[in-house]
Parts: sequence; structure tokens; C-alpha cells
Amino acid sequence: MKFKSTLVLLLLVQFAFGQNRIQKIDSLLTSVYNSGKLNGNVLIAEKGQVIYNRSFGLANELTQEKLNENSVFDLGSIGKQFTAMAIVILKEQGKLNYDDKITKYLPELSGYSSLSIRNLLNHTGGLPDILKLNNDPDANEYYSANLVGKVATNKDIITFFSQYKPKLKFEPNTRFEYSNTGYVFLASIIEKISGLTYAEYLDKVIFKPLKMNNTLLGGRILLPNKINNYAYDYVYSDSLKKYCSPDSLKDIKIIILLEGIVGDGGVHSTVYDLLKWDRALYTDTLISYSSMKEVFQQAVLKDKTKAPYGFGWYLEDNPNFGKTAFHFGGWVGYSTFIERDIDNDKTIIILQNHSPVSFPVNELRYIIYNKPYRNEITLSNEQLKKLVGTYEIKEGVELKISFANEQLFAQLTGQPSFPLFAESELVFFLKVADAQIQFVKDDNGEITHLFLIQGGNKTEAKRKK
Repeated sequence: MKFKSTLVLLLLVQFAFGQNRIQKIDSLLTSVYNSGKLNGNVLIAEKGQVIYNRSFGLANELTQEKLNENSVFDLGSIGKQFTAMAIVILKEQGKLNYDDKITKYLPELSGYSSLSIRNLLNHTGGLPDILKLNNDPDANEYYSANLVGKVATNKDIITFFSQYKPKLKFEPNTRFEYSNTGYVFLASIIEKISGLTYAEYLDKVIFKPLKMNNTLLGGRILLPNKINNYAYDYVYSDSLKKYCSPDSLKDIKIIILLEGIVGDGGVHSTVYDLLKWDRALYTDTLISYSSMKEVFQQAVLKDKTKAPYGFGWYLEDNPNFGKTAFHFGGWVGYSTFIERDIDNDKTIIILQNHSPVSFPVNELRYIIYNKPYRNEITLSNEQLKKLVGTYEIKEGVELKISFANEQLFAQLTGQPSFPLFAESELVFFLKVADAQIQFVKDDNGEITHLFLIQGGNKTEAKRKK
């Protein structure tokens, strides 16, 4: 009887602990929502069991329809993991090899004969990013001659690269730099080998087998007229001081132009369908366990250093949370995130239909793992501005520290910009990742360098004059 009482007590303690975590999660997210920096769905699971699932805000500002757990969002770059999986499936079928040159399948790209499929998968090829060619004279010339009033397709991107041959930014496999272009090429390789459209192939080999019934593919103007539970996206206008439909904003040419491109994004889904995807990645439903291991393996560069990316996922060995695989996504007003804590089988999914917004991912992690989080302090604008500059980690890899709207931001070469939060005058942390930045002064009080501390590693970056 004493044993039974003890067991009941233990269960009650565990239940109370679980409830306490959930309350903390909800309190954090409610606070972020009330501050106007969260509008979307959040799902958190442990070993596949949902411990938190809540919708914040509206799916449609015009009709005032609220978001719900079945709301459909554009995933943005999270879609890359489906492209990568399709490539792995083709490899298992013996239809390609990762080290095949891309010209074997796309011979029109003869100017890029040094690039392999593996380079495209893990962003080590040096391809210029199509999203950063807005002001490129060649890109503008091609647009004016071929795409006025039209929507670009993958074929257009390939034609542009075959005709104008933009130079690689570095020798393949010597650096990691995120590029959407590679995943556009991968989608076209999938179509070439399979004989199906990219959408048809993903539906056949991933979405239908996993019963991801609320997942579909296509840019906004190519989607069906009616999608149940569709979450419309909104972008904040500085001039109007409110969130607006992207279609009402003038500077949208590049958005409309790229809506027909697939591979780098364009997948629409829900939090529950993404949880089905997460669960499948612990099994051999889609591919073998040995192939799955390759998906979640960091790329190794020519100098034997590791890149932070596998096949469609950022990867990190975190001393607090174990091996994690994650990815952010963003397209127009959509802002998305998925994380898989592989060692501990925990999942975080955040889908938002506003931009810009906040992702308190690191705070969520610490609550989920019941670990104390860092204390955030407020510094003056003058203190923050003294830290602004470009810090070189190694040749071709820089960490840029910028200041805007009373906030400090950090941007690593080839990666998005993320806000920094102060722990002290010289120590800052990120909320989207378990990382710190420590600035160092000389005897005259001038900032000379910084240390990026992440995953148990401490990397020095010297300030450039």
C-alpha cells in the first residue's frame, strides 16, 4: 500500500510539473502575442504527444476569421526539406547519386559543371541566390525581355543562369552560404528524372504516404481559388503603421515574379501535418535508416570543417538540448519555424501569417527542458551603436552587427538577420538559437573583436576597420 501511495504521489508531481511547464509556455506566448509580435499557430510535442497547441490571432483580417489548428500556411523555406527528401528517395531508387554533377540532368547549365547535387543540397556550391538578384543588371534585362506581366518558372531561372552565367561566389565545397537557387535546380532535377511535375512527385512519394491531407504546393496566385482554413498573410507597413495584405503594397514585383518557382519553397501545410512529417522521420516509412542518417549529417567542407547544414535542415549539437535539426521559413507575410530535438524527441512548430514577428524559440526550449533562462537587460541606444560593425571570422565569412529600431541585429554571411538581446553591456544572446555573442574592448574602450559562442564552441571574429 505504501508503494502505491508513493507511485500516486510521483504521478501527481509529474502532472503538476507538466502543467507548470505548459502554463509557462502559454504565459510566454501570450505575452509575445499581446505585444503584437505573434500571430499564428504553435504546436509542441514530446515523443509525438502534443503537450501544447494554440492559435493566436486572425487568419483573415477582412472577415475577422480566427486561426485554428487546421489553418493552412505557406511554409516558405521549410519546404526545402521536402525537396531534399525527394532527392534522397530518388537516390535510394538508384536514379541518381549525390555526387553526380548537375549537368548530367540539366545540361543547359554547362557553366556550372563543377557543381554536384550534394552541393545544392547543403548550400556549399556558391550559387548566387535568386532572391538577391533584384538589382542585378543582367537579371533586370532578362526580366524586361521575357517576364513582364508573367510569372517566372523554374525553366526561366535555368534559362537565365544558362544565358548570363552569374559567377559562383566561391569554389564549391569551400564555404557554406545559403542559396535558394540550388533548391530550384533540385526541383527541376526531380522533374527530369521522375517524369512528373515537382508537385505531383511530392504528393506521390511524401504527402499521400504520410496522409498529409492538408498539404499542397504552389505560389499564392497558382493555388486553388478556395482552400479551407487558409491563413492569409500580412506585412507590416511602416508608413501606414499597420499590417497590410501584400497585394495592397506597391513594391511587390519580385513577389509576383517568383510565385511560379518551386523547390525552394511554395509548400502549404498545417501544424498537424508537419507533426506527421516529424514522426515519419523517426521511421523507415519513406527511406532507410541509413539514408535518414545522411539527411541529418553536417556537410564537411574541403578544409575538413563542418557546415551547419545537412539535406534541407540546419543542424546543431547543443550541450543543453542534444542534436537538433531546425529550419526557418519566410515568404512575404509568412514566417515559419520547425525544430526536431532528435536525441530527446521533442518537436516545436510555429507557423505565422504576419511579418515581421518574433520567434521566442530559445525561451521555449528552456521552459520545455525546465532549465533557467538568461536574464535580459535594457541598454541605451548609444551603448548599442558602439557595437555596430563587421566582424571577420575567416576569409569570406563575416558577422555583421547592425542597429535598427532600437534593436541590435546579427547576420552571419549567407544567413538571415536575427535580433540580439543584452545580458550585460558586452554579452548578448539570441532567442532563436542557443547562442551568445561576447564583445571585447581594448584598453581604450574600443571594441576590437567578438566571440560567437554556440554548441560548446567559441569562435573569434575580429572587427574590420
